[in-house]
Amino acid sequence: MESVLSVALVLGGLIFFHELGHFAVARLFGIGVVTFSLGFGPKLFGFKLGATRYLLSAIPLGGYVQLAAQDPEEEAPEGFAPSTFFRLRPAWQRMLVVAAGPGFNFILAWLIFWGLFLSYGRMEVLPVIGQVQKDSPAEVAGILPDDRVVAIDGKPVAHWDDLAGTVRQTGEKPVTLEIERGPDGAASRVQVTLTPRMQVTKNIFGEEERVPLLGLVSAGKTISTPLGTGSSAGEALTRTWEVVSMTLLGMLKLIQRVVPLDSLGGPIMIAQMVSRQAAEGLANVLALTAVISINLGILNLLPIPVLDGGHILFFTLETVFRRPVSQRWQQITTRVGLAFLIGLMALALYNDLQRIFV
Repeated sequence: MESVLSVALVLGGLIFFHELGHFAVARLFGIGVVTFSLGFGPKLFGFKLGATRYLLSAIPLGGYVQLAAQDPEEEAPEGFAPSTFFRLRPAWQRMLVVAAGPGFNFILAWLIFWGLFLSYGRMEVLPVIGQVQKDSPAEVAGILPDDRVVAIDGKPVAHWDDLAGTVRQTGEKPVTLEIERGPDGAASRVQVTLTPRMQVTKNIFGEEERVPLLGLVSAGKTISTPLGTGSSAGEALTRTWEVVSMTLLGMLKLIQRVVPLDSLGGPIMIAQMVSRQAAEGLANVLALTAVISINLGILNLLPIPVLDGGHILFFTLETVFRRPVSQRWQQITTRVGLAFLIGLMALALYNDLQRIFV
């Protein structure tokens, strides 16, 4: 029950925030909102406030905001003045209303990361050796498990990334490590000089690359650095951008077939991931929610008709050519986009079932 509740809250929260973006910007511009629904299908609960209906529907995998006179062929809704009609607004206003949904997904991710950094600080991996690989430069130099690297070429090393980053920049040039050895580093400090060896490894996308390595494996010990309100906000912005960049790169690798199509996942995979993180604690669920929110925002910005990005594309073309895209072309491209999305969802569902039953 805890896992089911976690999945429902995560997906429902992401959808609500996405639709809230459309709703908030539409109301900001004075555009009429006929319906704000969380979920699809049969109505479970609803009420009317002003001219807008607010609904909670049975199927939580979606939601929608129905704007007044949203489509050209749509009849004018009762209770809404022509000045509130979406279709009569300038293209740039319609574009911002549509873009606000994905935009709110990025804002939500940033807010979550901000809260996590403010509550837990920044987690850093300490430069403590967990394993020395056999016949590696580190083993030849006499480095031992539990050694702690405190400096490299005279520069202080506070975290594992400092060590790994410097080695990558150095390449195959010799480096000098200052090491603390013994209980709590109190026994002795030694210096060793060793030369990184170029080795072929695989990155997170499975691509082979040659990188300089010393043959050291981290012990995985971490430390939390407390952050203030401002620094937490900055770290959250950096983390959000990192996830955005990694997601876009992952999509590119998927198109290039570097990442296999069978790695694509759908709702079942998301539910499994949320369920696993729920067992690890609230912080893990929130971090995963932020990542999913960013993925949802990027997915909706793809220039595919049916998605928000497709509508933004139409409004952009309208702005450039100073006339709307013809209804015929909108209908044709929408059908193509819908067929593509259905195929993509079917593939994701197939992969999810394959992982479960095969």
